[in-house]
Amino acid sequence: MDKLLITGGNRLKGEITVSGAKNAALPILCASLLTADTITLDNVPNLKDIGTTLRLLGQMGVQSEHSNNTVQLSAAQVSSLEAPYELVKTMRASILVLGPLLTRFGEARVSLPGGCAIGQRPVDQHIKGLEAMGADIKIEHGFVVAKAKRLKGASIRTDMVTVTGTENLMMAAVLAEGRTTLENAAREPEISDLAELLNKMGARIQGHGGDRIIIDGVDSLHGASHRVIADRIEAGTFLCAVGAAGGEIVLRNAAPETMGAILDKLQEAGLAIECGSDWIRCSMHKRPRATGFRTSEYPGFPTDMQAQLMALNTVADGTAVIVENIFENRYMHVQELGRMGASIDIDGHTAVVTGVPQLSGATVMATDLRASASLVIAGLAAYGDTTVERIYHLDRGYERMEEKLRSVGANIQRLTREAA
Repeated sequence: MDKLLITGGNRLKGEITVSGAKNAALPILCASLLTADTITLDNVPNLKDIGTTLRLLGQMGVQSEHSNNTVQLSAAQVSSLEAPYELVKTMRASILVLGPLLTRFGEARVSLPGGCAIGQRPVDQHIKGLEAMGADIKIEHGFVVAKAKRLKGASIRTDMVTVTGTENLMMAAVLAEGRTTLENAAREPEISDLAELLNKMGARIQGHGGDRIIIDGVDSLHGASHRVIADRIEAGTFLCAVGAAGGEIVLRNAAPETMGAILDKLQEAGLAIECGSDWIRCSMHKRPRATGFRTSEYPGFPTDMQAQLMALNTVADGTAVIVENIFENRYMHVQELGRMGASIDIDGHTAVVTGVPQLSGATVMATDLRASASLVIAGLAAYGDTTVERIYHLDRGYERMEEKLRSVGANIQRLTREAA
């Protein structure tokens, strides 16, 4: 099992190219099931979750060609309408094949999903919405089994804001008969990116980016080409690394217009930030200031950046209060940060972080994707060597992270199973 070995203390300086957004690419890959024509995607990150999704689609009969960061997909000869547990168990986004399969083929059999153990993420809102559109859905032997002759447009209000729920229902609605209105829809940029692709394919979607999305169903969709948006979470992670370790970097291929809450908080922490349309320059030449925040749905501060900004706060001047409002079990990195000398107290959904002058290197274990990134940030800021174990979590969502950090001066290397 691979590990990362980090020797802290180096300031970061140089340029990093931000990869395409994992959370946009995954539903976009699943959207290929909606047409028999070819979909061509650019700026697709090379990640474990992308590979898992392509294997899942391939098992269904979708043909794909993956070269560098370009993927071509053809679902002209879908041979299976089942997403088996073996492929779904590691990645919750696999549920996103449910809507496309059901609306195009009239049935689907999708295993209940897995993914990071950061809290309950039920699919009941997906089921509620599809049933409102006329689907007959049962849970059998760990599978969601859905059938419908043709979905009908409906007015759907989810009980909570759900990103994958919004994506699944939006994809199901594009081939439904009549108009579907999604109320209380998620507003994330990744949802707008999916809607942009679907509209290029001939869908009729309006209102994406807001909390009310209107979809007028069409009889069929056609092929299209699309470039996946930049990963705002990866960009934010590198900015937190600069905040903790110090230095100055430029992020290329970034999308600062999607990062308002992240950039605001990092500026509060003391980073000097300058943005263009597709780049961000940041510098940090002092100890960061403690910066409290609450996670919330977009456009609020994203839960996917909570662990990284917490790592920055561990070496900040002052005390920060952090409230995690999205997932109830997303503080598993706290114990590992404590092994490095961080001072963090947890009370339910609230974490109180008192900054220390410096962390000390230690052997730590990644517990989920974003926790992995927080431990890397802490290692960059710490004195001595830090070994981050179980980095297969990191590989799910960060493309060549150690190479990108090494290119800007970090002392970081991957230890393969043989070398370790």
